[in-house]
Amino acid sequence: MNMVLHELKSCRKSTIVWAISIALMTIFFLSLYPSFSSSASLVKKILEGYPEPVRKAFGISIDDVTKFLGFYSYMFSYVVLLGAIQAMNYGISAISKEIKLKTADFLITKPVRRDEVLTSKLFASLISLIITDIIYLVTAFITAESVAKESFNIKLFFMISVTLFFVQVIFMSIGILLSTIMRKIKSTISISLGVVFAFYIIGMLQATLNDKAMKYITPFKYFDAGYIIKNSSYDMTFVIISLFVVVVSILLSYVFFLKRDIYAV
Repeated sequence: MNMVLHELKSCRKSTIVWAISIALMTIFFLSLYPSFSSSASLVKKILEGYPEPVRKAFGISIDDVTKFLGFYSYMFSYVVLLGAIQAMNYGISAISKEIKLKTADFLITKPVRRDEVLTSKLFASLISLIITDIIYLVTAFITAESVAKESFNIKLFFMISVTLFFVQVIFMSIGILLSTIMRKIKSTISISLGVVFAFYIIGMLQATLNDKAMKYITPFKYFDAGYIIKNSSYDMTFVIISLFVVVVSILLSYVFFLKRDIYAV
């Protein structure tokens, strides 16, 4: 428990910065909705001028973007992008931070097992993400209630919103796996950005090409907002895949970390 509290304290500032950044971006984007809805015909004409592949790549639907949930889904894709970077950053820094600061050998000499060390870091990262997501969810709902002129399905709103946490857990688990595999990580944020944007670009290509097989590659397509709005449910195939990725990544992380050589300073 002490290690969890210590980790939470060490990433306190980071959590606050991420939470405020995501909340402010949400307020900014949703504050644009009244303009979109009041000028629906003009917005549609402007969007029609863009090539269809471009609209698909950015997840823009001409028929839905002027409706609140459609507009929210478009905005939400950028929220998920930021959240994924945060989660990947937490995952990669879980172990690499100790190696970089040369405190890993000191940590494992304490009367705690290696698996307890990794578990504490995992729980601390999850708690930080939950705090971020709660702040986001409250901010998004209050702002939505303020700017939406028409009534919207609150159940669908929350179903879309909580997928932020699901995607974050996937990226966090992948990040932790990378942190246990890679021997030396000089820059956590550069790897986080590289991995997340690689998956995001794959998602854009998938939307452009409408390649169903590519949806299995990128976590950004596992919880499609359009599918949720249309079916009022999650695609269980991708829910199972998500669970598989998370469980396997975390199990492998324990295996690699328990066998990893930690060099003394």
